[in-house]
Amino acid sequence: MKRGFIALLVSLTVLATTAFWFFGIEKKVSAPEVLTFMIIVVLVGFGLFFAYRRFTSAQRGEPQEDELSKKVLQKTAAWSYYISLYMWVFMIWLKDRVTLDTEQVLGAGILSMAVIFFACWIIIRLRGIRNE
Repeated sequence: MKRGFIALLVSLTVLATTAFWFFGIEKKVSAPEVLTFMIIVVLVGFGLFFAYRRFTSAQRGEPQEDELSKKVLQKTAAWSYYISLYMWVFMIWLKDRVTLDTEQVLGAGILSMAVIFFACWIIIRLRGIRNE
């Protein structure tokens, strides 16, 4: 239950600070800023979904983590780690060819890692864990 509250608190904090940033922009909003905002909203939705699942499982009296959820999380972390390594190699290659600020590259990389983790989690949840 404690982890559910933490996930809810972090998700709402990120959503609030992102909303302050997005709506506090005085100039015209560009397409990359809208894309970044939408990605953050999707990731916050993912965090809220995790919190919701924890709360509902706690109400039903189920254990917080079972063997299957630990295995899915371990497999997701492994896949997303390897994919993120190649993503960072691509970002380094791209940085040499395009003029971007270092902060933009790091921000895009961190958001990309979160999206990769989210995509891997969905794929593994839909595909299932095979006997290894």
